[in-house]
Amino acid sequence: MNSYPVELEAPDIRPYRAGNCGIEYVTSFDSGKTGPHLMLAALTHGNELCGAIALDWLLREGVQPIAGRLTLAFMNVAAYARFDRANPSASRCVDEDFNRVWNTETLDGARDSVELRRARELRLLIDSVDALLDIHSMQHATPPLMICGMTRKARELALRLGTPAYLVCDAGHAAGRRMRDYGAFADDASPKNALLIECGQHWERASATVAIDAMLRFLLHFGAIGREFAAPHLAPLPAAQRVVEVTQAVTIAGDDFQFAAPYVGMEVIAREGSVIGHDGGRPVATPYDNCVLIMPSMRLRKGETAVRLGRIV
Repeated sequence: MNSYPVELEAPDIRPYRAGNCGIEYVTSFDSGKTGPHLMLAALTHGNELCGAIALDWLLREGVQPIAGRLTLAFMNVAAYARFDRANPSASRCVDEDFNRVWNTETLDGARDSVELRRARELRLLIDSVDALLDIHSMQHATPPLMICGMTRKARELALRLGTPAYLVCDAGHAAGRRMRDYGAFADDASPKNALLIECGQHWERASATVAIDAMLRFLLHFGAIGREFAAPHLAPLPAAQRVVEVTQAVTIAGDDFQFAAPYVGMEVIAREGSVIGHDGGRPVATPYDNCVLIMPSMRLRKGETAVRLGRIV
């Protein structure tokens, strides 16, 4: 399934296994001064290297917050332990997608999996977080995207960070709730906030640069680090940011979904009614003019999201 070269080296995260807060691979620093509890999450999917590289870099730089509390968490470490450069897509998860289990019914339910056990282990910690940045990457060589969910507060935070160029506002996936939509993060009445950044193709070198830049801008915004620490590592901001509102997700209903062309994401399909794929022989067409295709998937399985459709606003 992988058609992209692996340009990144998977960092050795074993030195961080013990952590310092009773949860393996989680390290938390408290400045002792008033400020929010910030969390940087990497390896929500075990084949997405850029976040692990960013957190490893931050730890090796000896980061200490100057206000509030900062938590660095390597999430699905069981999946990451299986990473193999010869088959880099295979380590996305062990039993199920770690980023589809974040609703109360699932977390409190009887179902069991490697990912659910890890989510339940992390749950109380995440409940204490004021602002989360979940660092991801994508299957295709798509421009970086900030996934804001449906809340105004997340969109506003992404605009204040100033990067990347594209912000995507969407309701998530039929297959399950993402961590960035968990609990109060998805409640506009709560001050808690969360963003998910897709830093580019999974293994392209530039994705690590994007991850470090976004991470530092997130920490700067909340006053957790000083500009003198961040400035040498910041990339230029895009000239402008564009907001794409997702109107629907194409969830695969049958056993044979095929795209009509080799889409990679952010294509703008000019005409309403243009066929972009077939789901078990049923045509899937664009619902309006200038429809944006967001993150078309290579994992074309029943119940999964094939692609999201949106409008630039």
